[in-house]
Amino acid sequence: MTAVSETQIHALMEAIDRADQAGNRAEAERTLAKARSLAPDHPGVLNVAGMRALASGDAGAARPLLERAAVLDPATPLLWVNLALAHRELRDEAAEREALEKALLADPRYFPALLHKARLFERQGKLKAAAYMYHAFLGCLPVGVQPPQPVQDAIAHASQVLRENDRALEAFLQPRIDAARARHAGEPLERFDACLQTLLGKRPHYRPEPTFMLFPRLPAIEFIDRSHYPWLDAFDAATDEIRAEARAALAGAAEDFVPYISKPAGAPVDQWRELNNSKRWSTYFLIKNGKRIEEHLARCPRTAALLSEAPLCEIPGHAPTAFFSVLAPRTRIPPHTGVTNTRFIVHLPLVVPPGCSYRVGAERREWREGAAWVFDDTFEHEAVNDSDQPRIVLIFDVWNCFLSEAERDLVTAVTAGVQEYNEGESPFRQGG
Repeated sequence: MTAVSETQIHALMEAIDRADQAGNRAEAERTLAKARSLAPDHPGVLNVAGMRALASGDAGAARPLLERAAVLDPATPLLWVNLALAHRELRDEAAEREALEKALLADPRYFPALLHKARLFERQGKLKAAAYMYHAFLGCLPVGVQPPQPVQDAIAHASQVLRENDRALEAFLQPRIDAARARHAGEPLERFDACLQTLLGKRPHYRPEPTFMLFPRLPAIEFIDRSHYPWLDAFDAATDEIRAEARAALAGAAEDFVPYISKPAGAPVDQWRELNNSKRWSTYFLIKNGKRIEEHLARCPRTAALLSEAPLCEIPGHAPTAFFSVLAPRTRIPPHTGVTNTRFIVHLPLVVPPGCSYRVGAERREWREGAAWVFDDTFEHEAVNDSDQPRIVLIFDVWNCFLSEAERDLVTAVTAGVQEYNEGESPFRQGG
């Protein structure tokens, strides 16, 4: 279609809108008929025709028009959302969800699609999934823009659903918390209480900015004094052996080095677009989310022995995780934050060419091979390899040294409880 034809169609669409606003339905219909005659397969024309049919109560007539529009222009999320509205009126929930997921595949942060998906889950009685999607909806609203009244109403409803979900989660967690608290009667648990209140939305939080659990009142320190972890000296002393095992794994089992970032289609990739499913940042897992990878540990016996003797952060199904991290030449890991400040991250630099650096918060450091450091990854952090060689680091997680044994136990109970609470009602399916 030529630019002139596109201009003509745009003018016709505006004329239809003006006629509707003036209450001249007959003129609007005549103009629409002209537009459809001029461009019967134009997505915008089909969308206007379909939405007019939907507004008049004829969802059956609207659906094929809106479906054709979306198929012709699948990268425009609005068209998929409009199709979902027709499916909703026809009570076809499976087709409605499919259309909404296609809208989110086109733009994972398209807040109208997130809102309608939340409403679909709510109608289906999937209240936890609805709360998840309402949270996503609120997080994707434009900043600094006064929303129209219908969106304000949706914001108020979403906030209410989230408050109700937080109350339900609190009730679900309470017996687990009481049992864990009883094991530590008489010990100071004020910091844990602040942690729980933050998790349940009862306490606002500020930086550091974990993506899951903030434990308030812990010292906010980018790099932690090594004196809290004296056993790391054994890792430093074994650097040559650990490096040799990492290089042997890279040479003999390169296929087991997998992309660290691997987000499914339709998920927001944000700053990870360049590294998503890319081996430019690859990992060789020794332990993943608390599960030992026995074949990999067997290939790295010295590293495995040290990890087995270290007091790692252990939360069933979540931690520890330990892996060799390989950052390709001329590659940058973009700024990001970790999941919780209840644990810290250890880096043991194994192969660090000149030109590699690391920033945590406002503090930037150069790696030194054989000198481990501990940091709080809930501060924004990033890594740079400006060299022509790969950078290799052993990474694993340890408890935040400022947590008491009682607090660690309670954090473990709550983390496991949150996972159990959310099991069986995922807000996303594969590709959604």
